[in-house]
Amino acid sequence: MKKIYLLFCLVAPTLFAQDYVDLLRIGYGQTFNNDFEGTANSTFVKSFDADLTVPIVLNDDHAVITGAVYNRSNLQLQPEGPFTSLHSTIIKVGLASTYNDRWSSTVVFLPKVASDYVNSTGEDFYFGGVGLLKYQKTEHLKYRFGLYASTEAFGVFTTPIVGWYYLSPNNKFEMDVSLPIAVDINYTMDIITLGMDYVGIGRSFRITENDANVYADVTELNFATYLQFNALQKSVLLRAKFGYSSSNYELYRNGETIDLGLSAFSFGDDREPLNPEISGGLYLKFEAIYRFNISDKSPATPVLDGDE
Repeated sequence: MKKIYLLFCLVAPTLFAQDYVDLLRIGYGQTFNNDFEGTANSTFVKSFDADLTVPIVLNDDHAVITGAVYNRSNLQLQPEGPFTSLHSTIIKVGLASTYNDRWSSTVVFLPKVASDYVNSTGEDFYFGGVGLLKYQKTEHLKYRFGLYASTEAFGVFTTPIVGWYYLSPNNKFEMDVSLPIAVDINYTMDIITLGMDYVGIGRSFRITENDANVYADVTELNFATYLQFNALQKSVLLRAKFGYSSSNYELYRNGETIDLGLSAFSFGDDREPLNPEISGGLYLKFEAIYRFNISDKSPATPVLDGDE
């Protein structure tokens, strides 16, 4: 079956947003009634994530991007099995550069450790990175092109990134698109924002508890509408999201890999999952975001054009 392995969603907001930088993002969510196909059993997924970004301005043209992302998911991986916690910690180190009024770029290295964090070893370490080239078409429209690549327990995954950012002249309607990873469309009415978003997640975790010789191959496609309260001059955002999540956690034996994952396609995938497929379900999530609005700050930070 073809799988969709997409960039870890928590990295996307800090790399792809526009006219602002989300310095801190904290979220807690839960899905409801995820059935194990072919059985009468079901589970649910509880998740917690925290994303910190610390940009360091070097001069008018360059800034270092640093930060970290932590994610924890808790669910049953087998019908009637115990609940398992899967953890991921990513370090962000990169460089944002501005070349002229039209062109800029961001390159970020993304090493991570991902497992159940019970008996972790060096095999839990993976390395990835993303590069973006951005073109300012007009004052209100910017295009972006890039590539993401990462090593995972299932092999090597890579995907091209194509997207755009649009902000209406009255600053009320916003489109932030980075296909096939994320889409955010929203409309702001003073202190309230109404929006809809999509985030694609692809990642893997080694299971080390009880000397298990397996890993979890995770695919999630999350579609949601949200209501957002904008506080403190839109620097603190409180968001409630409700939607549908296709949360599938497939177990495979360590060493069973694919030849290459390319966007929505898997080449050389003859693996056999060790657990039933988990169906999607409705989900609810709450997020708190601390946002640095660049357009309101000093011209000493032009390199941080919001994509970092």
